[in-house]
Amino acid sequence: MILRPQAVSDLDAVRAVVGAAFGEEGPGVVRLLDALDASDATVVSLVAEEDDGQGELLGHVRLSRCWLDARERLVDVLVLSPLSVHPDRQGAGIGTALVAAALGAARACGAPALFLEGSPDYYGARGFTRAADHGFVRPSVRIPEAAFQVAVLPAHEPWMTGALVYTDAFWATDSVGLRDPLLARLESG
Repeated sequence: MILRPQAVSDLDAVRAVVGAAFGEEGPGVVRLLDALDASDATVVSLVAEEDDGQGELLGHVRLSRCWLDARERLVDVLVLSPLSVHPDRQGAGIGTALVAAALGAARACGAPALFLEGSPDYYGARGFTRAADHGFVRPSVRIPEAAFQVAVLPAHEPWMTGALVYTDAFWATDSVGLRDPLLARLESG
């Protein structure tokens, strides 16, 4: 497997992998990708491809510029969304490799923190912790507290706490948090 920056020529394959990885929610996540592409929010977009000369796309991860509304000032931070691995290749370590590459890219960009919404079990094993434990506030009450996670990076300073503010693309595509009935099921269980 090869990890590399996404090229313009990868766009259709990225959209296909993202759509397939998210199943029923795939079209909405593809709309988020398109909205991020239409804005200036994308900082890093990486792909994983087969190392067999065919170049089959296996997975993708996107890091977007967002902000932390700290008391002192707004702070540029990054959000990891989405992470996608083709369903036929899930469980083979591709997602783990993409998350590790995303963390490395976020450090290289000098970001103080990398945020995401996702499974605490999956991302917790890959360097993320509950954001609230570090003084961060989720941008929406529709994000379960346990799913709002962060990797605090070397550029972070103690005063950098506060609410995460998503870039417009997340709101315009309704890609923030969960909606009922799934949200209600998670909150009750």
